[in-house]
Amino acid sequence: MDFIRNATEYLQEINYASIVLRIVLAVVFGGIIGFERGRHGSQAGMRTHILVCLGGMMTALVGVYCNQVLGYDNDPLRIAAQVVSGIGFLGAGMIIVKSDKMITGLTTAAIMWTTAIIGISLGIGFYSGAFLAMLACLFTAAFLTRIERKRRKTSRIYIEVSDLPSLGKITEQIKMLLPDDCHAEITPPKSGMAGHLGIYIITTSLKDVESFRNDVESMNGIHFIIFE
Repeated sequence: MDFIRNATEYLQEINYASIVLRIVLAVVFGGIIGFERGRHGSQAGMRTHILVCLGGMMTALVGVYCNQVLGYDNDPLRIAAQVVSGIGFLGAGMIIVKSDKMITGLTTAAIMWTTAIIGISLGIGFYSGAFLAMLACLFTAAFLTRIERKRRKTSRIYIEVSDLPSLGKITEQIKMLLPDDCHAEITPPKSGMAGHLGIYIITTSLKDVESFRNDVESMNGIHFIIFE
């Protein structure tokens, strides 16, 4: 117990071991959250979330370093506090208003903001809080999304096509799987990859979601499909 307590106190101080640990954890925690978002087609994927978490971590670490090592008489969280509001410009870039007046990207923006706070927690040495927040963030984004999707009466589906010459054929195949009340439109690709196009679909009568997903994923030229 003494060893664990001493090791914990050592890693909460500013030294080479704690700095390396905080950087590594920021990369790992941000990468885990970013991987989950990237898997759902978000443009803010692994790299973006790693950089956000690293940035939040470093701002907090700089404040703590100035206070503990350099001996400045300042609030160690004064710099990090600006991240809470400053990260909003990245989050705003994730929020999109579509032509049907539906807003998307709010979840990604909120997760990116939370990732920055997790980075701040790592920067001040609050490892346990950062770890638990990362798990809660992952649970909210990955599992609660599925529960919300099951409760919705309206299905919102995004399909990204990677084979543009076959776009007409793919569109006809997808229409055959959908009810007559669906609304579809062509959108820019979520992945941002050249030569891709997105198909955004809204319907209220799709009963077998998993069967529809499997049928679309089996088509040639489909990059990915997500249910929002």
